[in-house]
Amino acid sequence: MIFDIIKIVLLFTAFGLLHSLLASFWIKNKIIYLFKEKIAFYRLFYNIFSIMLLLLVLIISPKINIIIYKLYEPYNFILIIPFFIGLTGIIFTLRYISILEFLGIKQIIRYFNNTYSIDDLDEQINLRIEGSYKYTRHPLYFFSILILFSIPEMTVSNFTIIFCIVIYFYIGSIFEEKKLEKVFGETYLNYKKKVPRIIPTFRAYNE
Repeated sequence: MIFDIIKIVLLFTAFGLLHSLLASFWIKNKIIYLFKEKIAFYRLFYNIFSIMLLLLVLIISPKINIIIYKLYEPYNFILIIPFFIGLTGIIFTLRYISILEFLGIKQIIRYFNNTYSIDDLDEQINLRIEGSYKYTRHPLYFFSILILFSIPEMTVSNFTIIFCIVIYFYIGSIFEEKKLEKVFGETYLNYKKKVPRIIPTFRAYNE
């Protein structure tokens, strides 16, 4: 079992490293240098590749079906609460995100509209300090964690995968914030001082 757990951790570590590397400014600058305005297609490629890679990791990860806990009726219905909060939170948070920009569609639209500024064709990075972003710097991570832990039957395999995802959320947020610091400087540093990374507080951000 220990070796299977290590395999899962190594697989998700490899996924996390590659995922973060492909999202880095260094790779994007290489893409711009080699393909110029074709950077407009990179975000869509990145998303598709990431999903396929994650599915591959999930498929080939060892299945350890030893049960850590299992909630039976009616206690399993308790988990509807964190699941509902997580799902509602994600839907609410998505109101403050350009879905088409996130998916990589807007970049392609700008490309075919003959917008040939490299800066315009790349993903537009915005500083969001509204809605749930006033309480946590990474609300999508927080609400996703709630959903991940709302399953009534937790096996060793599931727990290991969820643990790896949570760790990746934390480490990934560090790299994301370094990019935001470069782009927004003191404004983002001030925001970081007042708003927690993932676990929200009940005190809203106040400039």
